[in-house]
Amino acid sequence: GRGKEEKESRSAVLLEKLHAKYIASRPWQETFKLVRQAMVSQATVSSLSAMTDRLESIARQNMLGSHLSPSGTECYITSDMFYVEVQLDNGGQLVDVKVAHQGENPTSCLELIQHLREKNFDEFSKHLKGLVELYKLPGDNKLKTKMYIALQSLELDLTKMMHMYRLATSANTLETLLHGSVGLLSARSGGHLVSLHCYLSPYDLLEERTCAPLNLTDNNVPRSLGVSVSVTIEGTSAVYKLPIAPLITGSHPVDNKGTPSFSTVTNSNCVDLPACFFLKLNRPMPFSVAFIQRMGNATSIPVFESPPTLSPLYQLIVQSELRLQEDGSVTPPCPHNMTFYSVLPGQLHCYFLNGDAPVQDGQSLQGAIVSKIPFRHPAQVPLLLDIVRHQAAYNSLISSCVKRTSVDEDGAGLLQFEVCPLTDSSFSVSFQHPVNESLVCVVMDVIDSRQVSCKLYKGPSDALICTDDFITKVVHRCMSIPVTMRAIRRKAETIQADTPALSLIAQTVEIMVKNNLPPSGSPTYNMASCDGPNPMGLPGLTGGNTPTGGGPPGGPNFAGPITSLLPRCHSSTNTTLSRMKTISTVSFSLWM
Repeated sequence: GRGKEEKESRSAVLLEKLHAKYIASRPWQETFKLVRQAMVSQATVSSLSAMTDRLESIARQNMLGSHLSPSGTECYITSDMFYVEVQLDNGGQLVDVKVAHQGENPTSCLELIQHLREKNFDEFSKHLKGLVELYKLPGDNKLKTKMYIALQSLELDLTKMMHMYRLATSANTLETLLHGSVGLLSARSGGHLVSLHCYLSPYDLLEERTCAPLNLTDNNVPRSLGVSVSVTIEGTSAVYKLPIAPLITGSHPVDNKGTPSFSTVTNSNCVDLPACFFLKLNRPMPFSVAFIQRMGNATSIPVFESPPTLSPLYQLIVQSELRLQEDGSVTPPCPHNMTFYSVLPGQLHCYFLNGDAPVQDGQSLQGAIVSKIPFRHPAQVPLLLDIVRHQAAYNSLISSCVKRTSVDEDGAGLLQFEVCPLTDSSFSVSFQHPVNESLVCVVMDVIDSRQVSCKLYKGPSDALICTDDFITKVVHRCMSIPVTMRAIRRKAETIQADTPALSLIAQTVEIMVKNNLPPSGSPTYNMASCDGPNPMGLPGLTGGNTPTGGGPPGGPNFAGPITSLLPRCHSSTNTTLSRMKTISTVSFSLWM
């Protein structure tokens, strides 16, 4: 018709102008890009027919059916299991968007309304794709409907669990996200599944460009921020008994955290289905083997249907962090020497991540990338989220060393650090004493996502650095190894400046040790001087000066010479830790 001719004419004129302006000096690919951009800007979707044409085209791209109402103002995008109804006025302007699943009344979807009002067809198409994915389930339509009802029942229980937690604890948005039984729940909307936000690092709470604190509310947490999981149902080779009705009975919690009581699983509220619920991580995440086993134990369902390929956990954490920094889907290669640099105010750090160090039975700490976690009951979600949070906190600390910074390795003032795993939840950071020339280390034990226990180990004659409590407070505030190491060094410098008699104190401590008196001051390698149990399994000193193994069953058990008290520096460490001197002869002689 006439409209089509006008459109073709405008396009021809546009092409001529572009040709005259750019063809002489621009390569063909760049010209082609300009043509596409210009064509898109010219082809604004404004009329009713243009809008319905575009909607039907998007439906075809997603392998969905479509048809118009007799008036031409309603466009229906359809499948066997759901349909989307787009209501327009005679001028092609949006009136409403509704989604209906099989057996349900259509309900307005605010997200889809917003996308189409803004002519954001790509996001609208992603929602359609999400709806299609939701029903990629085994069996006929009747079986798929049962699976959808099971998912709905789970969603209702999880929503109630969040509300009961908040009612019992008066938690705000951030507290609900970090500590809530099911995190911060965002309801299913269009093709977006229910999501549970469960972990943010302190740096996630800062605006990327300005570093201003984010003011989080229930409705403005970006889906990509921090760690979150979406809740879905997928077909499985095994059959599981899944609820087809909400299982929470009443609204009276069983404790002061809002934990609900659940109905007993029976044949009337659950059915056998060739499917399982899944928590799908917003980004695939490295987990240690022990943490993967803990998740399987919590649900009695293995996380992986077949055994996964294992890799050194630190290598996986590094690759995951580099991928996040580069905002790409391609896994970047690990630097062959696992060495990274951090530029901080007044300090330049070099970190060697010694992920190949043997942790148990001569093996390095192993892990695998987890993208989804199976479960079958709403009561299992809090247990799984706590494990996810725990691993996320550990990963957050290790990845804080990972930067794409390049510096001159021979530059003056470069401070060397080695990060070495001890167990699946603890590690040591070794460095040269800020005042003496000995080697000291900080052991960080990630107890859970809310607690990191820190202990400083040094020779008894070494100068005071700082207290364990100081280190712990810094870690809790920043969850960053480089920031913590900078704070330790600055604190040591402050103590040195405020203590003119420091050398005298050091001599006094040395004399006390030689006389077999317990040294005072900062904690030392002597675990006997530390309060409480030995959570790290580090060796203590018993019966004089003989180092002994220690620690809980399954933890590392070191025994032998005093060098076992120090992080295991392998031959590969020498290049990156060339400036770090070994512990002084004086310190060694105290135990030999």
